[in-house]
Amino acid sequence: MKKNEVKEDKAELIKSIKEDLYRRQLDRKKLEMQWKLNLNFLSGNQYSTLNGNDEIIDSIKRYDWEEKKVYNHLSGLLEVRQSKLCANKPTITVIPASSDSKDMATARTCQSICQSLWHKNRLSELIAKAISWSESCGTVFYKVTWNSELGDVLLNENGKEIYSGDVKIDVVSPFEIFPQNIAYENLEDNESIIHARAFTVTKIKDMYGIDVKGEKIDSFGIMRDDLQDIISPYKANAGKIQEEEYALVIEKYILPTREMPNGRLIIICGEHVCYDGELPYINVTHKKRGYPFIRQVAYPLAGCFFGISVVERAIPLQKDYNALKNRKMEFLNRLCMGVLLAEDGAVDIDNIEEEGLEPGKVIVYRQGANPPMFMPTNNIPVDFDSEEARIINEFSAITGVNDLVRQGNVNVSNISGTALQILLEQETARLSVSADSIGHAVCEIATQVLRLYKQFATFPRILKLVGEKGSIDAICFSSRDITTDDVVIDNQSETITTKAQQRSLIFEILSSGVLQNEEGKLSNTTRQKIIDMLGLGIYDMGNDITSLQLKYAQKENIDFTNGKTDVFVQEIDDHDMHIKEHSCLLLGAEGDRLRKNGMYEKVMEHIREHKKFKSLTN
Repeated sequence: MKKNEVKEDKAELIKSIKEDLYRRQLDRKKLEMQWKLNLNFLSGNQYSTLNGNDEIIDSIKRYDWEEKKVYNHLSGLLEVRQSKLCANKPTITVIPASSDSKDMATARTCQSICQSLWHKNRLSELIAKAISWSESCGTVFYKVTWNSELGDVLLNENGKEIYSGDVKIDVVSPFEIFPQNIAYENLEDNESIIHARAFTVTKIKDMYGIDVKGEKIDSFGIMRDDLQDIISPYKANAGKIQEEEYALVIEKYILPTREMPNGRLIIICGEHVCYDGELPYINVTHKKRGYPFIRQVAYPLAGCFFGISVVERAIPLQKDYNALKNRKMEFLNRLCMGVLLAEDGAVDIDNIEEEGLEPGKVIVYRQGANPPMFMPTNNIPVDFDSEEARIINEFSAITGVNDLVRQGNVNVSNISGTALQILLEQETARLSVSADSIGHAVCEIATQVLRLYKQFATFPRILKLVGEKGSIDAICFSSRDITTDDVVIDNQSETITTKAQQRSLIFEILSSGVLQNEEGKLSNTTRQKIIDMLGLGIYDMGNDITSLQLKYAQKENIDFTNGKTDVFVQEIDDHDMHIKEHSCLLLGAEGDRLRKNGMYEKVMEHIREHKKFKSLTN
């Protein structure tokens, strides 16, 4: 192929992707304007509205005396929802591939990998940020990628450092994601996804080594200047970025097909093709390549790719509430200041309008005319108060927030414990849909993390874990040690409960006696787990001898399964615990494998040594 033909192919590719992006922007224009309207109302700009062309416009005062204050209830209600969802972040569990001790140990290693990455990427802060986006706009996305500039330094030659690489988790706003068709509800239903975002020209130079021309871009709609007549900018946040020159980077992900079994990823910026090749990550089932994105919604909308936010439902109520409060204030102003009646030409109107009616003022009126007088007024109607109370109740009904602490008209002392529990369960049920979406997103994040480590962690690396008690564990693993990516949510984390409810449940279980052994006592391991669940484990900075003995016995089991014969009994071993763990190894599914490789008798001899030491100690 000639050089000119290659340039024409690249030009056609860039043109087709940009045209595809603009088409997708126009398809979701109405949704995008609704997201901007939601953000306007949350920020306090509550006199914005959408006109017939789906553009955001601001209404102005018709009269100077007209009250147009904002009484923002939406932000407070959304803060309550976000705080409840953030306080109950889900915890995950990695299910082993089988009941073998080796697979059980691998599952613990995989779970430790996820926990370590949680701390590295500050997943709690990322989830809180994502909840803010999903509650405001209805939808948010996570992007799980492999960054070769993260991790430990492997080589440092001539001032250039080479890193081991690590997983990177980012939160992506819905303004940056463009599906093939907004009528397809799931990510996998779309044959292609476009991720368009703005970077500074210096950042693009560092990432791709190309020089591009900067342009002023709408910070939310990511529209170019030549399309600003189609989609208006977000007024509350100044719309266009003025401080630095930015350029738009467009990433188009195409799922695998028969012609492209590994899919395709095209990255363009300006008039440059930065990347054109197969999808980089093996992150879906059956070792296939797919999207690095994970979707999270506040509430799913049938037949739509994007979810719906409670803000959109509550905007009409917020408008009614603002109008009611402002009309009420205008009525009170009339009651306090009064309305003066005077005959035409009887008084100096300009003087009264300019100076008002301060106490002690002398009003001069024309001789023979009737003296000015105040218009009689009635008391404020009770309909104002009843309508205000009705709107407040509708706020709670629509947003699913029925916080007893926030509502001052609820007398908790007159409510029984059963009734309070029913109210809490009703409030939890309204948030369960959003909580389930968060839980599924966290599970998918953990699954993609393990699959990326399986793909890229080809050489051994050391993982450090810091426990709540200050203990530090080091785990050495590689891609061969990751044999499972089956991640589920703990059953306890599926329900939305407060810390007080969790502690009350722990005390109820303790009082029932189901955690006690045959002698009616709690084991050291159980006692330590209860202390950790109560949030008091940080006060114990020492090492727990029981947990250390258990970990060492499990390590010996792994050595036996790997064929090691130099496993010896020590005087400091807890012989009862070691005998129990080694017996479980022989009685489990791993016992047949140990018989075949001749290690079964080695383990039995090791157990006999423990029994001899135990008898000597006794």
